[in-house]
Amino acid sequence: MSVELSFCVVSTAQRELLVRCLDAVAAERERLAAVGVSTEVLVLDNCSGDGSAGAARDHPTTDLLIALDSRRGKGENDTLLLKRARGRFCLLLNEDSEPRPGASAALLAALRECPRAGAAGAALRRPDGSHQPSAWRFPTPWTALAGALVLHRWLTVQSRGTKTRRVDWAQSAALIVRREAAEQIDFFDPLFFVYSDEVDFCKRLREAGFSTLYVPGAEAVHHEQLSTGAVPERRIVELSRNRDRYMRKHHTPAAARAVRWLTAWTYAARALAALGLPGHEPRRYWRHVTATLRPGRGEGLREAALEHNRGPRL
Repeated sequence: MSVELSFCVVSTAQRELLVRCLDAVAAERERLAAVGVSTEVLVLDNCSGDGSAGAARDHPTTDLLIALDSRRGKGENDTLLLKRARGRFCLLLNEDSEPRPGASAALLAALRECPRAGAAGAALRRPDGSHQPSAWRFPTPWTALAGALVLHRWLTVQSRGTKTRRVDWAQSAALIVRREAAEQIDFFDPLFFVYSDEVDFCKRLREAGFSTLYVPGAEAVHHEQLSTGAVPERRIVELSRNRDRYMRKHHTPAAARAVRWLTAWTYAARALAALGLPGHEPRRYWRHVTATLRPGRGEGLREAALEHNRGPRL
């Protein structure tokens, strides 16, 4: 029997969240099976060391577990899952994402109804139920200027409204992909270890003649496990590094410089404002400034993964 939809989950050392994600996926599979949609579930454990691989192996909804013996980047892991998947469509999920009831069916319907759509993103919600932006315009000097002028919510964020719409790019925390389209553009670029990987992916889909959709009728809770400590140093470095990598790949050197300076100015203004605002950390915003201006310096998540791979195995 052919598979219509493959659930593809990447997990990195978040065992409890992974189990919650798989519970939600299991419920989605039952709903899809009731309307005749065949599915499979693939889980890639990114050398977690916290029992995540065992939890995935023991979960009744898991059909295939890929347990890596060394930690790799998000884009590379998503590509591996897409290549191993048998489905015509693949729903990429982070372990910190939980599709809400009916989300998978809504995303699948969006791609079925639009043959030239290569990907579609869900509307993301924080655990408290508040809306989390999940689709944006492609980065350019103009979007960086919108951010500097505090107009990004109106000019850059595209995850709004109640109807499915075309957007530039959508976050990969809950992103359904037409596998044929992904194969046509050679999947994700492994040079993007994490951050901007889905931006580059959607950009190359656009260049190949495919669109990306935002589907507000599909919702997923995103726990967004992104920060550790007051200043998540390596995440800031990786974010800045790959934003600059994207600009240099798809735009001119002058455009990349403009985005660096405009983005740094935006974070500098936030650092200044944070001095008088309770609950804000000026040092964190200032680290964004320095990392943005010098994206080639510092150690990011790629280096953290290399250190993990060199260290003792649990």
